[in-house]
Amino acid sequence: MPIASRAVVTLALLFVPLLPYAQPATRCERLIRALGPRIADAFCFESTDLTTSNELTTPLDNTLPGLPPFAFTPRRDRDVIAPAKPDRTPITKVVPGVQLQARLADDPKGQARFLLRLPDDWNGRLVVAGASGTRSEFNGDYAWSDYVVQEGYAYASQNKGTLNFFFTDPATDPLACRLNPASPLWVHFYDDEPGMGFGRWNTFMTLAARVARRGVERHYGHEPARTYAVGTSNGGYQVRRALETAPELFDGGVDWEGTFVDATAQNLLTDLPAAVWNFAPYAASGFKDLVAAQNIEAAGYPPDIVNGATSLWGLYSASFWELTQCQWQKRLDPTYATYTSGTGTYNYVARLSASDVGAAVADIATTGRIQRPLVTVAGTMDALLPIDHHARAYARKVAAWRGDEPRDGPEYRLWEIQNGNHIETYRQLFPQLEYIEPHAQHAFDLLVEHVERHRPLPPDQCVPRGGAISPSPSEPGHCALLPAP
Repeated sequence: MPIASRAVVTLALLFVPLLPYAQPATRCERLIRALGPRIADAFCFESTDLTTSNELTTPLDNTLPGLPPFAFTPRRDRDVIAPAKPDRTPITKVVPGVQLQARLADDPKGQARFLLRLPDDWNGRLVVAGASGTRSEFNGDYAWSDYVVQEGYAYASQNKGTLNFFFTDPATDPLACRLNPASPLWVHFYDDEPGMGFGRWNTFMTLAARVARRGVERHYGHEPARTYAVGTSNGGYQVRRALETAPELFDGGVDWEGTFVDATAQNLLTDLPAAVWNFAPYAASGFKDLVAAQNIEAAGYPPDIVNGATSLWGLYSASFWELTQCQWQKRLDPTYATYTSGTGTYNYVARLSASDVGAAVADIATTGRIQRPLVTVAGTMDALLPIDHHARAYARKVAAWRGDEPRDGPEYRLWEIQNGNHIETYRQLFPQLEYIEPHAQHAFDLLVEHVERHRPLPPDQCVPRGGAISPSPSEPGHCALLPAP
């Protein structure tokens, strides 16, 4: 081309409008696009650290717009099941990666929430967590997420499809539950509203696993090699139901003090009324009414521990006994007049012929028909879900179902933690108690070794105070004592 012609072309290019440069999609944008219509209201960010050492990992309480206080309480929730400082999960490294928070779009009630953490240094595996009580998807941040993301696992969680609660007026709200028998405060659980049956808990555990597996596959380029379920209390119930009903999604699970549900055996609605009814005279007597104490223990509860003016049963009474009974009764037996007919006088057996409570409980029952290896870890001093009516009852269910099963079926273990209780922080008031969290985390590692390397799981056992889960336990089977010196 002649020099003059080249000069004209060059000059012409100076007047061509500059087109916007197409930036490559970020990892968050690709992740949200991959999950597409499965999620809504997504918030995703590149995290410098996916552990709770990073303040951004767990949102502040009451930060979802348009909700009343206590409907969404991530930071309160993570404190519920973890021990107090400095005994929480040690954080020894920074874990950069991607964090996604969203709603699960398939929920017609619009309450199901989802969390996904994707560490850059991924080990090829996924952990899906349940949530205790009516807590949020951030419930396991201290107890489970901090532990597994440091080991390289992707971590997902959900909220059982329900927000938590809000304060209400019992004069106008038929779903109001009193915080405890002496409290002037009343709360309304979202979980008791129409269309919010407890069967949703399993629905959203399995849905979260499906969405998480999709997100993992698109983020890393391949599906997780293994997927494990973990959960505490009602989250432990979610683990059991997931391994009973969705073996295609999970390779094994750890259930930490899961809730046992059975229409024809002891359950929360058979046990809690006795605790509620008898605690008042027991407390009024200065914790000396032996008849009331015997009645509480006869309902399955471990003996009380009294340190000065503080009673272990008193802590459970103030925070859990009547409140939990009310929440479950309003959901499963809504025609019962909770406070007119009485909380402590509720009679589950009598209500079987007066209501549909039996069918309601049967609809959400745990069957024991696990399709993948499962470990239960539970404390002998659990005064919300007594060990014989929950952990051991589920072990009996598994054993009954497996009576005619081949010997090479999925393994099940119950590891009892001597003096462990339902609420880890109570150990700060009662040094006689033991933490369960380190044993639950150890159980997770042992389960992984069993699934991936075919190493035998240690047998059922009582883990002594200050001891550890052992392949050759000093006390195999159940703990002989509930509280041990």
